[in-house]
Amino acid sequence: MPELVFFSGTMDCGKSTLALQIEHNRSARGLAGMIFTRDDRAGAGKLSSRLGLVTDAVEAEDGFDFYAYLVAHLSQGGRADYLIVDEAQFLDPDQIDQLARTVDDLDIDVFAFGITTDFRSKLFPGSQRLVELADRVEVLQVEALCWCGARATHNARTTGGEMVVEGAQVVVGDVDHLPDEIGYEVLCRRHHRRRMTAAVARAGALSPDVLPVDPVTGANGHTAVNGASVRS
Repeated sequence: MPELVFFSGTMDCGKSTLALQIEHNRSARGLAGMIFTRDDRAGAGKLSSRLGLVTDAVEAEDGFDFYAYLVAHLSQGGRADYLIVDEAQFLDPDQIDQLARTVDDLDIDVFAFGITTDFRSKLFPGSQRLVELADRVEVLQVEALCWCGARATHNARTTGGEMVVEGAQVVVGDVDHLPDEIGYEVLCRRHHRRRMTAAVARAGALSPDVLPVDPVTGANGHTAVNGASVRS
């Protein structure tokens, strides 16, 4: 039976790479697919992976109707056995409903890829609707890592290396960016809560006062620093 499948994960966990792999595997078996995306880092009408792979795609802009597009395509003699939809978090809930209708009424598999939550740890409307409607939700097993080495679970928006917690929900950026640009970084929950990005952690490590120091000089001429006795 055709399915609506939502592949979710943080940034930098290989969603677009998997989308391209699914497209390759199915087209190699003679199936015909259509690729859609929204606000890809490579520009309009492109689906790109950080590994350097890029393919053409249909840009699903505001107001784009997936179901009507597929009906028109099939009515003109076109073929579509499956859809690949990348950056699905940027779609509005009505567009997700159209994808579900495409599966149910046109018997076409839909594979949607996207981030679940934004930089404030709030659900994207498109992702929320996918979780509500999808036949399956698959969390990608290729784990992105926080700078501390723990599994990254949250997306942080940064400016100048510091975490930003206010602003529009959708601002296109990437984990690879110049220091003064708006960018994104994946963090574990602990460091997302503490707003501790890699740049902030590095600056803290370079500070001469990394550990709290409370020197107390005794009568014997020794200085106690954090409980240790040091001759002054």
